[in-house]
Amino acid sequence: MNVHLNFTNKGKVVIENFNNEELIEIFSRYINTLTKKYAVDITVPAEANQNIVQDGSFKVVLSNVQCDVDTFFKELGRDIKVPLKKRADGKLENVFKIQVID
Repeated sequence: MNVHLNFTNKGKVVIENFNNEELIEIFSRYINTLTKKYAVDITVPAEANQNIVQDGSFKVVLSNVQCDVDTFFKELGRDIKVPLKKRADGKLENVFKIQVID
């Protein structure tokens, strides 16, 4: 299952403060932590995430999904705010919206 995490307007402003490698590292770290709690395997394809800021989207591939995908990504969205807030001005609302591709 391919999922795109499409950044909201505020999310786009915040991710501009990071380079591509930093975003991949941050998302990968938080995804890996959550996969210990949720029964799902997630791959972050480097080739699909070459221009995260320009694309306004972070792409992941899910397999062996045995959990509620929406709940997983809601928790990821809440957790990911922690490192992103460090370079943001003011309050940070929803960072991304989930789009299931297939």
